Amino acid sequence: MLPFVRSNRNTPSLFDEFFGKDVWNDFFEKSGWNSSPNVNVYDKKDHYEIELAAPGLDKKDFHIDLKDNLLTISSEKQEEKKEEKDSKVVFCEFNYSKFSRSFQLPDGVDANKIEANHKNGVLTVSLPKREEYKSHEPRMIEIH
Repeated sequence: MLPFVRSNRNTPSLFDEFFGKDVWNDFFEKSGWNSSPNVNVYDKKDHYEIELAAPGLDKKDFHIDLKDNLLTISSEKQEEKKEEKDSKVVFCEFNYSKFSRSFQLPDGVDANKIEANHKNGVLTVSLPKREEYKSHEPRMIEIH
């Protein structure tokens, strides 16, 4: 038997002893997210942009709320595999995922113009800057 494969014996494998847990079972048996999806935040010339990677979720699975200058992106999704006629479920995993991420909006965001878009497993939230907060090209100031 290979030293990293879990055996049916009560003795843990070298792999299990090294990592202190049953990594193979954790990897293959756990489904759904155990933490929040990854996020990128950009400060662009005329807006801020938040990208949230959430493969497997559709736009209907997201909730975006804004209250007291706090933007919260959340999702809760549960899938159940159902037995069909003339079939028998031999192995079934329930899939449940839930997360919530909150962002304190910086000064200058025009909250009435916030937009969101979902494409290819990435949710993009655009936070337009008010005119006075946009980056402008430097200009020469004349000295009198």
